[in-house]
Amino acid sequence: MVNHILVITANSDDAATLDKVLDRAHDGPFCIEWVTRLSLALERLRLKEPVAIDAILIDLALPDSQGLATFSQLFALAPGIPIMTLSELDADQQTAEAIRLGAQGSLSKGHFGSALVPQALRNIIRRKAVEEALFVEKARLIITLNSISDAVIGTDLHGNVDYLNSAAEQMTGWLQADAQNQPIDSVMRLVNDQTRAPVTNPIFKVLQDDACKLLATGTILIRRDGSESAIEDSAAPIHDSAGHLKGAVMVFHDIAAAHAITEKMAHQAQHDSLTNLPNRSLLNDRITQAIGLAERHNSELALLFLDLDNFKHINDSLGHCIGDQLLQAVALRLCSCVRSSDTVSRMGGDEFVVLLSQNHSAEDAAHTAEKILESLAATFVIAQQQLFITASIGISTYPNDAQTTQDLIKNADTAMYQAKEEGRNNYQFFRSEMNRRAVERQVIEAHLRTAMDNGEFILHYQPKIDLHSGKITSAEALIRWQHPAWGLILPARFIPVAEACGLIVALGRWVLVQACTQAKRWENCGYQLDSIAVNISAQEFRHKSFVASVTNALAVSGLPPHNLQLEISESVLMRDAEASVTILQQLKALGVQLAVDDFGTGYSSLSYLSQFPLDVLKIDQSFIKDIHRTNGIIVNAVIAMGNSLKQRVIAEGIEEAVQLEFLRHHHCGEGQGFLFSHPVSVERFANLLRCGISSPINTLCQATGT
Repeated sequence: MVNHILVITANSDDAATLDKVLDRAHDGPFCIEWVTRLSLALERLRLKEPVAIDAILIDLALPDSQGLATFSQLFALAPGIPIMTLSELDADQQTAEAIRLGAQGSLSKGHFGSALVPQALRNIIRRKAVEEALFVEKARLIITLNSISDAVIGTDLHGNVDYLNSAAEQMTGWLQADAQNQPIDSVMRLVNDQTRAPVTNPIFKVLQDDACKLLATGTILIRRDGSESAIEDSAAPIHDSAGHLKGAVMVFHDIAAAHAITEKMAHQAQHDSLTNLPNRSLLNDRITQAIGLAERHNSELALLFLDLDNFKHINDSLGHCIGDQLLQAVALRLCSCVRSSDTVSRMGGDEFVVLLSQNHSAEDAAHTAEKILESLAATFVIAQQQLFITASIGISTYPNDAQTTQDLIKNADTAMYQAKEEGRNNYQFFRSEMNRRAVERQVIEAHLRTAMDNGEFILHYQPKIDLHSGKITSAEALIRWQHPAWGLILPARFIPVAEACGLIVALGRWVLVQACTQAKRWENCGYQLDSIAVNISAQEFRHKSFVASVTNALAVSGLPPHNLQLEISESVLMRDAEASVTILQQLKALGVQLAVDDFGTGYSSLSYLSQFPLDVLKIDQSFIKDIHRTNGIIVNAVIAMGNSLKQRVIAEGIEEAVQLEFLRHHHCGEGQGFLFSHPVSVERFANLLRCGISSPINTLCQATGT
């Protein structure tokens, strides 16, 4: 490897001697560049061309520069290149000062021809390379130590501070310059977090035992400004190359943030992220503890399982953001209804559980349930919208209904479903027979999930009759389940299960297509029906693709839209009247007929009723049954209302001749019921269309002479 030497001297003899001795060096070739002025040397160093200079030899007496100022200018430009001065024999003081300023050594004039000159140059080049490597390594270590989040403090053999990294400065409040040579106890004041007694710094044990040590658990660092941090640390000895102890180093960090993260993670693992209520895991723990306490004190406790009624509709129509805010508001109201010793938990979705611990009787549970229902009945205002929600609550008690946590929850859940079946917005206590019904419900659900694929559903049809002519005007499609083992199953047994498990929408779409297809077949056979009526469930009506599903059924079957009548219950329409208006208008635009079913049971606002684009009012059968008791006042009013709104009125549930006579007398146009025909199969309904019904209307006409 060739070393490039820059010689700066105005003495040509000195330059020639150096060139000669370096040229014949045995330990490697040298390449000499010679300049006579400092300015020329500075210009050459700035260029760094054609090759880098490995060492510089400079005479401090030059034509354009004299003395140590010459060296200073050169060193300022090239601090990384080793420099040796060319000195007179009597210039010891100048040589020493140059070395102090950064020179690597000196060559005495008169001795340039010595064979030691090449060796000296080689040594300073190598030594400078080592120094540079050490400098880079030290800089890397300092940068690394100042970049880590852990604090690092070093001490000498006496425990006096000789180093702090940036993190240590921040944590102790001491700057490196202020802490230098200070006792470690002054820079790091340590106390116990409980007793506040001073804690011995592990640095002293390290220096005493020459071994690694750990800080005692529960140690607090008191900063220079008096503030405090909980810390963890380790300390280790420092040895020189001979293995002799030279000091110690401590590495420590603030554990407050780590503790906070741990506590946060523990909280998140046991709490619902949306409402911050205890989740299922924490609830199970608290129920188990409450059962143990009740067992020891021979006391009772109660569990309320609560499900919001029709919450899915709010989520689907207004979006999950509104739904989430509503759940948060519900959580706050639930918490306001119980004591601080009780637990309100969110199980997921719109299900909540309330644990009433510490001597709560069944009467206390009933009182709390009533309080909850009353609280939830008040209007919720979310995002400037008024929302109304109700709940179904199931109650189980310990020790009467269950002995374990899981059974207590399961039985309350079962009772909640009973509350749903009882009309919602109420509470029910668990009864043992409910378990049988719950098991039956699970079995039905399991079979329901395969029934459609297996083609087990069929439609029966009940005729609607013109109450004056006795002719069949239309038909209502009613679903039946022809189970291969259980036989024919009526809707009351499986529709609630289909609604609860989310199958009702798919089932409703199937009914729509099948009913429209059958009506089209009858039309092709020449049977003239005003319409085929299909009942629409609440979930189906509110589903975002409902209108599209109606359009699809008409397209698949080819049935004219005006021959399809959709029956929607009054309660479904009034649940969100404004949204109902929009959906009904979309359906009306398709050309289908719209009927309000069970009219009179949903507390309709007349202002909304006039906005609904309805064609038909169906009087609920409960009013028809009460005609003889109430003199038909409500029925007569509904008929009059329908006529004034130019809507057809159909009475359902006609079973007695006296009911028929009343309806005819008050000009009700159509009716259906067992007095005319039960729902029948496709084949039997076709026979009714061919042969007509042996109608009691004819008998009534003959008897009355009308």
